[in-house]
Amino acid sequence: MQLTFSIAAAGASSPLTVDIDHFVIAGWAGRDAAAIEHHIEELAAIGVPRPSAVPLFYRVAANQLTQAETVQVAGPDSSGEVEVLLFSHAGHSYVSLTSDHTDRKLEAHSVALSKQLCAKPVAREAWPLDEVLPHWDSLRIVSTIVEDGREVSYQDGTLDSLRTVHDLAQRHTGQPQLPEGMAMSCGTVAVIGGIRPANTFTMALVDERLGRRLTHRYTVECLPVVA
Repeated sequence: MQLTFSIAAAGASSPLTVDIDHFVIAGWAGRDAAAIEHHIEELAAIGVPRPSAVPLFYRVAANQLTQAETVQVAGPDSSGEVEVLLFSHAGHSYVSLTSDHTDRKLEAHSVALSKQLCAKPVAREAWPLDEVLPHWDSLRIVSTIVEDGREVSYQDGTLDSLRTVHDLAQRHTGQPQLPEGMAMSCGTVAVIGGIRPANTFTMALVDERLGRRLTHRYTVECLPVVA
């Protein structure tokens, strides 16, 4: 899957095109055991079985990554989760933003299949990882949804609640940097008010130290489920 990102540098931006053929989602990626348990219970409330290990790495088809502004899903039971996206190119690591959009009804049967079923929206901008590593824990991932005609906060948390990208890469590949061609979705934060579907999802990676943010907004088109 080919993705193109705008990379800000020296007051300008330049395009970076990367080919991703291996995509993995790091699940249950929190640093704090109590926070992980909260998320497990959050999903258990909608019938999702407990994971076999934490963290757990789910392989998902790379062609599910998309930078489109609209995604199509089967039925009304899916929802998004904001996550940092990690990838490498020409010896350097970069971070962007993705949504682990998941079919919640299927999730109660199989987490792996529920993740595979839905497209994973990706932002069109990225930052060099080296620029944010010194203040990594202060970065925030946030999301909002449109509900009853108004935009409401859905997620908001700092990355100090999640394992670092180097830690996740090391656990999955044995190296602190992902190989080229691989991308990793690096965990999420708790949902405000319970997991629920929405037709519009907006996500952001907020860097208050450097006064900037990565954002992406997408809409969901629900396809009919017929038998």
